[in-house]
Amino acid sequence: MDSPNLPTELLRTFITVIDLGGYTKAGAVIGRTQPAVSLQMRRLEEMLDAKLIHQVGRTLQLTEQGEMLAVYARRILCLNDEAVARFRRQMTAGVLRIGLPTDYAVAFLQGMMTEYAVHHPEVELEIRCELSRELLDDLQKDELDIVIAMTGEGVGQYLAREWVEQPIWATAGHVSVHKESPVPIVVHPEGCEYRNRITQALNAANRDWRVAYCSPGISGLQNAVLAGLGVSALTKRTLLDGMKVLSEKDGFPTLADIRVGLYYKHPRQSDAGVRLVNHIISGLDGAGGPEFKRPQRR
Repeated sequence: MDSPNLPTELLRTFITVIDLGGYTKAGAVIGRTQPAVSLQMRRLEEMLDAKLIHQVGRTLQLTEQGEMLAVYARRILCLNDEAVARFRRQMTAGVLRIGLPTDYAVAFLQGMMTEYAVHHPEVELEIRCELSRELLDDLQKDELDIVIAMTGEGVGQYLAREWVEQPIWATAGHVSVHKESPVPIVVHPEGCEYRNRITQALNAANRDWRVAYCSPGISGLQNAVLAGLGVSALTKRTLLDGMKVLSEKDGFPTLADIRVGLYYKHPRQSDAGVRLVNHIISGLDGAGGPEFKRPQRR
């Protein structure tokens, strides 16, 4: 039996419903009545033979199958909209507000943003670097258009792509601060996933610790580590010459993975935003970077 083709109009309705949180609001955006939106959702579920959304009180929640489809639907709609824009020669001018965690602002995503800006000078990029939870809040409030965020647990709303980072312990190669008790740590402010991983791992290993340096910026952490102020958790992309990686042999247990996601609201995304989303996804795939991993059910 041949696989059915998923109509983009049904996928667009599905994404609009979950992004706006209701059938009536979605209908107002796509120009359909609430019953028509409900009928489209039933058609999509029948095509896939899967329940996608269920009602909990007055709130719509995605099922596990719905979360999986949402990721694919955003990618399909992105490619569809970019193809249409290219043939219709739509203008991509405008302002895009991008939210990045500090690690990604100085790593390979910064290169992606720069490359996009060179090829699309008509688009103004406004890049904000903050804690991931603040970036996701700003996306929810429509103060940002596209966000890269690190999360402790899977955050499915607005998620287009998800991958995993493995934090690593780092200290300066010329010092032995990792042998001190309590262990001096170099961290971001509270709420940072890297900080959570550090304290959880040290607590589990029954090692006392103290905060020796705290900064919201990654460059501040890197300089503090190189200066020998303490131990921190970094990634391979933010590890610098002069740093030493610590392992279980040094008394530092493996740090838990961190989920990283690309988030945006498709129904309200501009053509310029769609192109940037596809540019980021293509860069992730082409760089041999983190492989796609579907979000787990929360």
